[in-house]
Amino acid sequence: MIPEFSAKKLPVLSDVQPFSFTNQEGQKITQKDVEGKVYVAEYFFTTCKGICPKMNGNLLQIYQQYKDDPDFRILSHTVDPGTDSVERMKHYADSLGANPKSWWFLTGRKDSLYRAARVSYLLDDPKNNNINPDEQFIHTQFFALVDKNGQVRKIYDGLKKDEINALKEDVKNLLKEKASGNRFANSLFTNNPN
Repeated sequence: MIPEFSAKKLPVLSDVQPFSFTNQEGQKITQKDVEGKVYVAEYFFTTCKGICPKMNGNLLQIYQQYKDDPDFRILSHTVDPGTDSVERMKHYADSLGANPKSWWFLTGRKDSLYRAARVSYLLDDPKNNNINPDEQFIHTQFFALVDKNGQVRKIYDGLKKDEINALKEDVKNLLKEKASGNRFANSLFTNNPN
């Protein structure tokens, strides 16, 4: 019997917790908006002159390959919501040519953004949640790949070409996987008892 696809199945690293942020169009985005979608999550800030432009240049390659797939998204979260307003995120997104239907630049409360980075996406040490968010600044070069069931399946170094190539392949493979249907089962808004 031939498997659905021959690539090694990626392990589940964590479950994405419910969230609510605002995208570059001023629309509220929650976990419901990515149900059944494969997406890449990253953290950056618009005034970064260091690693962020290179990371987003690499994400642009992923975006170009999958932008027309209705089951794919990119979620770029700011680490500096005090500076990165909806308007500023829109300007930044437009400068990359990002379509707001498939690449969301998200802002919101700093504590919520940082909690998602640590607890959901594993892009920073969760122990840092014990420190006042106003005294912190996440600056990570890593991307998280999330499957259709809201599960983080792999972390990638967003600055390494071989990891970007691996991410392209892994997105393709996750898009072939079927959603289990019990995503966010512990949400208050579902009737699923699982």
